[in-house]
Amino acid sequence: MQTIVITGATSGLGRLAALDLARRGAHVVITARDPLKAERLRAEAGVEVVQGDLSRLADVRRIAREISDRHEHVDVLVNNAGLHAFTARATADGLPQMVAVNYLAPWLLTRELLPALRRAPAARVVTVASQAARRHGSLRLPDDLTEVVPFTARGSSAHYGRSKLLGIMFTRELARRLAGTTVTANCLNPGFNTTGLGRELRFAAPLERVLTRLSIGDPARGAALITTLAADPAFAGRSGGYHSVPGARVITPPAPAGDPALEARLWRETERLVDGYSGGEGAETGSPAR
Repeated sequence: MQTIVITGATSGLGRLAALDLARRGAHVVITARDPLKAERLRAEAGVEVVQGDLSRLADVRRIAREISDRHEHVDVLVNNAGLHAFTARATADGLPQMVAVNYLAPWLLTRELLPALRRAPAARVVTVASQAARRHGSLRLPDDLTEVVPFTARGSSAHYGRSKLLGIMFTRELARRLAGTTVTANCLNPGFNTTGLGRELRFAAPLERVLTRLSIGDPARGAALITTLAADPAFAGRSGGYHSVPGARVITPPAPAGDPALEARLWRETERLVDGYSGGEGAETGSPAR
C-alpha cells in the first residue's frame, strides 16, 4: 500500500484528490489546521491526520517529523495547500503569509521528507501551482521571500501569482537536484476551480454558487490532474514538468521560471532563510546537494 501525503486536503481540490486516492487503495496522510474538517474527512475516507499550521516553519518541521516517525517511507508528497489573501499579513515568523503558505511550507516540507521519499521504491513530489504565476509582476530575490508589502484586494493577484511562480521554480530546481534518484518532481496548473480560494471576498460564496450551477470551474478536473501526476503509471520516472488541464499536457512555465541559474539561486536563498529560523537544521535532513 502506498503512503501519500497531501497538504490542504480538508477542502477543495485537495479533498477531492484525497478521496480519490484513498478509494484507489492508498494510505492517505493529510495535514490539517482545522481539526473538525480533518475529522470529517477521516471519518469519510479513513485518512490519517497530522495537525499543524503551514504558515509556521516550526510546525512544518514538526509535521515532517511526525510523518517520518510514523512511516518508514513516503511514496508521494502532494503540496496542495494554498492561500490567496486579499490584504497583506505577516505570519508568526514575520514572513509574508502567502509566500509562507504557498511556497516556503512546500519547500521545507519537501526537504524534510526527502529521506522518507528516498526510502520508497519510487517516489513523487507533486506541487500545485497556478496560471496566476503568469501575472506575477516582477521577482526580487531575496526580498520577495521576506518583505511584507501592503497591497489591496485588486493588487493581491500579483503577490499570489508570485508565490505560485516560486513553486514552479522550486519544482524545476528540485527535479535537477534529484536527477538520477528514485524521486521525481512535477508541478501543475489545475485551471480555474470554484474551490473557495477567494473566500475572503464578500461576494465569493454567492459567486461560487452561481458558477457551480453553470458548471463553470468544476474542481473535479483540477483534482483529477493531481491524482494523475500522483498515481498514474504513465508518469513513472517523468520529472521537471509543468502540466496543465485539460489532460496533463506539458506547458511552458512563465519567465523567469525556466532560468536554471535563477532557480538555483532561489533554492540557495530559500535554504538560507529557513535555516536561519531553525539554527541550521538543514544539514540533518538529507537536503539534495548541489
